[in-house]
Amino acid sequence: MQNKLFATAASALEGVVADGQTLAVGGFGLCGIPEALIAALRDSGVKNLTAISNNAGVDGFGLGQLLETRQIRKMISSYVGENKEFERQFLAGELELEFNPQGTLAERLRAGGAGIPAFFTATGYGTVVAEGKETREFNGKHYVMETALTADVSLVKAWKADASGNLLFRKTARNFNPACAMAGKVCVVEVEELVEVGALDPDQIHLPGIYVDRIVVNATPEKRIEQRTVRQEENR
Repeated sequence: MQNKLFATAASALEGVVADGQTLAVGGFGLCGIPEALIAALRDSGVKNLTAISNNAGVDGFGLGQLLETRQIRKMISSYVGENKEFERQFLAGELELEFNPQGTLAERLRAGGAGIPAFFTATGYGTVVAEGKETREFNGKHYVMETALTADVSLVKAWKADASGNLLFRKTARNFNPACAMAGKVCVVEVEELVEVGALDPDQIHLPGIYVDRIVVNATPEKRIEQRTVRQEENR
């Protein structure tokens, strides 16, 4: 069996990432992002990247780190409202952006992983989303053709993995991670816990190890909270 385990995030990316690549990065906001792999990608110095990700983290954390270092040339995203540096670069014409409705982005990644080149969706018809795209009518309803997304490298966060790369995700931290994993030619996963082959119930595995090429353990991720809102305690 191929040894998929690497000692550090930097070594897991060595020989895999390069200038000008397209990367699919899992996560939703700051939930389920591969923190250590993103930091290692920043430290690698690779540039002119296209990043497929639901959003771009926040200023100074997640993919926001790569915006600050100008390593990302283009974002293919759904929501970017938490990142001021993203806004500044985009409005200044320094960053290319391809906006997608969130469900369309998820399906484009899923289609890429499944080998489906394109699909039709009603989402976005009659809006700027449909500009320059083929449209068709099926059974009296109009649809927009969207193309699949694939990546040179996928950076994924999971909760548990076995040595073969079979993955379990924890609750909503699953989000875009499985679709990103399947859409990448090479998938590098960051996990909190590594277990022996056979320790995971086959019926509970969320993503089979066939999609995973490299594994690194980050047992103590920061898991920063994006927005913390609490109610002030009432006087009693």
